[in-house]
Amino acid sequence: MNGAGMLPRFCAGLTLLLLVISTTSFADLPDFTELVEQNHESVVNISTTAAPERETPGQTMPEFDDSPFGEFFRKFLEQQQNAPGAQEQQFDSDSLGSGFIISEDGFVLTNNHVIDGADEIIVRLHDRRQYVAELIGKDARSDVAVLKIDATGLPAARIGDSGSLKVGEWVLAIGSPFGFDFSVTAGIVSATGRSLPRENYVPFIQTDVAINPGNSGGPLFNLAGEVVGINSQIYSRTGGFMGLSFSIPIEMAMDIADQLKESGTVSRGWLGVIIQEVTRELAESFSMPTAHGALISRILPESPAANSPLEVGDIIVGFNGAYVDKSSSLPPMVGQVRAGGVADVDVIRNGEQIKLEVKIGELPGAEELAENRRSPASNVDNKLGVEVVPVDEETREQLGSGGVEVKAVASGPGRDAGIRVGDILTMIDNTRIDTIDDFEKAMDSVEAGSTIAVLVQRDQGPIFIALTVE
Repeated sequence: MNGAGMLPRFCAGLTLLLLVISTTSFADLPDFTELVEQNHESVVNISTTAAPERETPGQTMPEFDDSPFGEFFRKFLEQQQNAPGAQEQQFDSDSLGSGFIISEDGFVLTNNHVIDGADEIIVRLHDRRQYVAELIGKDARSDVAVLKIDATGLPAARIGDSGSLKVGEWVLAIGSPFGFDFSVTAGIVSATGRSLPRENYVPFIQTDVAINPGNSGGPLFNLAGEVVGINSQIYSRTGGFMGLSFSIPIEMAMDIADQLKESGTVSRGWLGVIIQEVTRELAESFSMPTAHGALISRILPESPAANSPLEVGDIIVGFNGAYVDKSSSLPPMVGQVRAGGVADVDVIRNGEQIKLEVKIGELPGAEELAENRRSPASNVDNKLGVEVVPVDEETREQLGSGGVEVKAVASGPGRDAGIRVGDILTMIDNTRIDTIDDFEKAMDSVEAGSTIAVLVQRDQGPIFIALTVE
């Protein structure tokens, strides 16, 4: 058969193939219409008003302060500020967000940042009814707030289970991006248990659902029409949506809401440890087949961990039966335990896995926590090819233990690993270092070619460093 005769058959076959692919693809896509019809009434629009600080009377434009026009502008601005209605016109500002009804008697869930600093909060329902809302409570750490409106018989959202979400699963958001009320966007779950900078206690749900300013506080639905999260943050370099959206798991949000309704405050669990990631080199030095868990580099004084069997150098690999994959996985697990509760903690110590019982304390306030986290002394590191001297008495008292201070670093494993002058070494290969003799004994016991971990104290806190001995 010649080429001309094969062409029609090829085209016909290609058309049939494309038709099958197209039919199959569209048939597999979900239809969101029924989900939206059944659940959109539980979503609300939230607007706020706030009065920023008033400008100082007589303030003028800085560039004219020393010019002949300075007095003219000063008097002009004073007249404008004292004009009838000027205060209302100049000093009221609006913000917009979303929320959803969680009970028929008027409780509404939203983000803290949507209502933070508001003088008045207006909740608008799907049927255009508006209510001035009462702020029941808010929690800045989780970015959750609870409102109450004076209404009954409201369409409450059905609460789902974010723990059953699977990566790749379809989800849908309803909110008011840029003030466009009750807009619907859809996408898939990109990841679960995400930890974001400055958000250590929230294991976010990451999606590619289009979320923009005004969506904040709105619900994230699964295909069953159940709320699985609160749309809270986006990653953006432009201020608009770039494909990375983050939602607060609904179980965490509802637990916080219950606490806010009961007492107006939120209690979070706290261990009182400084942790770091377990790298491949550190895993090898601790005789671990794979790198995982949270390595304790410091135990804060007068913390729950200080009164527990936990030790510096322990690697937490399990918490209350849950697997600790990364160091960022641990804080949300601890935070969900109420203060005073006891947790089962699995740690790897000296190459063996053991189970410990630890009583959980209450997470301090931000200022107190920052004070607790400050390092009590100078620096800590590990080595070979370094000159060390004893630490002075003042540093020893600040550390609450001994150690040796690095005075010089020659070329070698120490320098390659990042040890520097001023570091204070307090542990080498699971052996505590209090004196020069301890350091020399540790160096004698280290085998050539082995990978060891060294605990180093620095201004910013303790850190484990892995190095390979030549």
